[in-house]
Amino acid sequence: MTIAAALLLTAVGASAQKDFGGIARFDTTVHDFGKVDTRDGAVSCSFTVTNISEEPLNIFAVTTTCSCTTSTWTRESIAPGAEGKIEVTFTNDEGPYPFDKTLNVYLSDMEKPVVLHVKGVSYNGKKKK
Repeated sequence: MTIAAALLLTAVGASAQKDFGGIARFDTTVHDFGKVDTRDGAVSCSFTVTNISEEPLNIFAVTTTCSCTTSTWTRESIAPGAEGKIEVTFTNDEGPYPFDKTLNVYLSDMEKPVVLHVKGVSYNGKKKK
């Protein structure tokens, strides 16, 4: 591997994580499911949030843009340096269509929510014989 390729891979990996207000770091803010067959049912993913502050962090609420997307999250305070999870499920029962669903994550000590996305392309596969 060339040095330039190694630097590029390092930059891509580092850019995937996002810091917010010196309070929280998310492993990513976008999850792309790619192509999902409606016959396969609901699909799920998770986002990891790390407390990068000196105070306990709380996830107060996670709101979604439609009823086709639901979430659960760490309800306990997240200690400095510790991680919490936001689990997201997309019902995948209204396709076929491309989708990009937004989730607003409300954290302690932050005035604005962190915006997460789950996206992909839902399609109707051929019926199994």
